[in-house]
Amino acid sequence: MTILQVDPGAPEWIRDVAKAVLFLHIGGGSLGMLSGAAALVARKGGRLHRIAGTVFFVSMLTMSAIGATVSPFLPTGFLHELPNTIAGSMTFYLVLTSWTAIRRRDGGIGLIEKAGLAVPLVVFAAGVSFIVIAMNSPTGTIGDTPPQAFYVFALVGAIAALSDLKVILNGGISGAARIARHLWRMCVALTVATGSFFLGQQKFLPLSWHGSPWLFVPVFAPLLLMAFWLVRIRLKSRYAQPVLAAS
Repeated sequence: MTILQVDPGAPEWIRDVAKAVLFLHIGGGSLGMLSGAAALVARKGGRLHRIAGTVFFVSMLTMSAIGATVSPFLPTGFLHELPNTIAGSMTFYLVLTSWTAIRRRDGGIGLIEKAGLAVPLVVFAAGVSFIVIAMNSPTGTIGDTPPQAFYVFALVGAIAALSDLKVILNGGISGAARIARHLWRMCVALTVATGSFFLGQQKFLPLSWHGSPWLFVPVFAPLLLMAFWLVRIRLKSRYAQPVLAAS
């Protein structure tokens, strides 16, 4: 998200609102990355994990909501900021459904799961459309965004939509599957945040860091930790069932 620009002749309160919005967006993203990292490494179900998860939920919803809402009105133009609008909307949806999955009782389902299905479907459709448009444009991009970036939207949108549809048809989700749903959505949302900052906002980093391959480490670290915890959850669930049956 670029710096918000306000007409110099605008009333003072409008300039104050613009500063507050920018502060909330940057602060929410920064706090979200820190709290998300803490939630990933903390003992699951422990006090630190719950506190970090709550902070992550609030800060990421704030950051993504502002990013998705304000981006179309930035001076760079709607087309240039379109990827940020999609990324913000997708992040908001992932965080909300991740939180709902872990807070709702086993086998429960509500309006968020049913209505939320529309978001990944729109993200998937938009991703596919933007890929085609970018590939056929004279520059091979939409704004400054190459078509490869929209493959991520299409892929995540498709996976999330299929996951939501399965939950709706089954009337809910429980056990290890519920924890896995919470985990992968939180980690993907965190990856979007770290990627947007470390790769998309390198102008705010020291010049010596620009283009460094080390910037990919904080971007892919949540996905690696996600893979570790998903495998651990599945193995724990698989080996726990025979023990319970024997008992």
